Amino acid sequence: MEWWEVALGILAGLIAVYVVLLPGLWAYARTHPETVGMREALRMLPDVLRVLRRLAADPTVSRGARIKLFLLLAYLVSPIDLVPDFLPLIGYADDVIIMALVLRSAIRSAGPDSLRRHWPGTPAGLAVLERLAGLPAQTSGNPRKENTDAS
Repeated sequence: MEWWEVALGILAGLIAVYVVLLPGLWAYARTHPETVGMREALRMLPDVLRVLRRLAADPTVSRGARIKLFLLLAYLVSPIDLVPDFLPLIGYADDVIIMALVLRSAIRSAGPDSLRRHWPGTPAGLAVLERLAGLPAQTSGNPRKENTDAS
């Protein structure tokens, strides 16, 4: 078997995964009302990346949740995406959807207190992230504890 046949097989496999997963991701985003809009997601991105790093570094968070968060961070910085980022609008949609799915799982594992303790952003941003994760809304008091992490 020649090298170009192997490369062609890998390319065909990636295209097949793309064709199968993209409609599923798109359908999920359109049918779930709790998903966050693109504008809202972009506004929250710096805070979400900070909370991801903080949760992943917190030894009190379960190992499984931390592994999910490290894998998500690796995916976000990777140049390889399901949908190339140079495509207008839809290019970043896969990143947002995958981030939402992994965050939902990891935050549910870590618990609302860990999220609130590490959240660096506004209370409104925290409320959006809690809604995205399917956590119950906080009814009273300061939505986040004092955070001494200077990042």
